[in-house]
Amino acid sequence: MFTGIIEGVGRLAARAPRGGDMRLAIEVGSLPFADVRAGESIAVNGVCLTVVAFDARAFQADASTETLALTTLGALAEGAPLNLERAMRPDDRLGGHLVSGHVDGVGRVQSVAPDARAQRWRFSAPAQVLRYVAKKGSICVDGVSLTVNAVDDAGFEVALIPHTVANTAFASTAVGDAVNLEVDLVARYVERLLHAP
Repeated sequence: MFTGIIEGVGRLAARAPRGGDMRLAIEVGSLPFADVRAGESIAVNGVCLTVVAFDARAFQADASTETLALTTLGALAEGAPLNLERAMRPDDRLGGHLVSGHVDGVGRVQSVAPDARAQRWRFSAPAQVLRYVAKKGSICVDGVSLTVNAVDDAGFEVALIPHTVANTAFASTAVGDAVNLEVDLVARYVERLLHAP
């Protein structure tokens, strides 16, 4: 589990095809990394990946064909900045919201506009994702926990404060870029309970 509070920005150092899927090498940049262990989970642009090898400045993770097909990771260029968050511990503060690292769909940045010192970002999203998005609810965009300011049939809007832009990969994200989307966990479980036989 994660919180959607980004701990560091790294970059995609390399990708290597492996038997139909891919091994990613990710430089950790500013992510606190001294006590990393093989087998632990790290959210990479909101995608939960397992550390399979590491050194002092990078880790490697395998991305399955499912992950490559349903997230932005398969299309990212080497050198792309990445939002990174290590899995939360039971005694951590929950500063964002509960995030699983299981991406529900891919959206796109539609617009970015100044809003006082903040920025108002609008994202498109697939209909199967938008059904779970609610005004003033939470959504995870490329691993970042955000509050929804507005939602309609085509997408949703959020406000990014200067701190968020400066300390995440949003500093390098532009209109037209694809982003990973994960809806609030609670919404999925409520729907399942309401439609259970």
